[in-house]
Amino acid sequence: MRHHTRLSFRSDDGQAFVEFALVLPILLLLILGITQFGLAFRNYIAITDAARVGARAAAVKRTSNPCAAASTAIQNTVSAGQGSQISSRINCVPGTNVGDQVSITINYPYSIGLPDLSVSGNLTANAKERME
Repeated sequence: MRHHTRLSFRSDDGQAFVEFALVLPILLLLILGITQFGLAFRNYIAITDAARVGARAAAVKRTSNPCAAASTAIQNTVSAGQGSQISSRINCVPGTNVGDQVSITINYPYSIGLPDLSVSGNLTANAKERME
């Protein structure tokens, strides 16, 4: 007589596939979240740099309208897609005399997530420079 030391009720052939099917949605959600956060952070860095460049242009330019110089510098700094979204969202407070501050504020709309499950708002960047 043969003695079986292990009782085998079922086969383990599909175990790895079932585990993969259970972990895959969580893994995809994690990868999507990291990607969306990275894109939002890239946009924040871009508008922060654009606000700094715009404030510097307004502080250095010796024109009657320093905000126009700031807006032009901002549009030249950001990408075309970002420029169309922030062109009406640039707030410029110019100084009148040498030593006064020029303040630039940019609001950039963002949306993170899937179409049905998204979080949206505005990224805001501020920059101040003294008039030269």
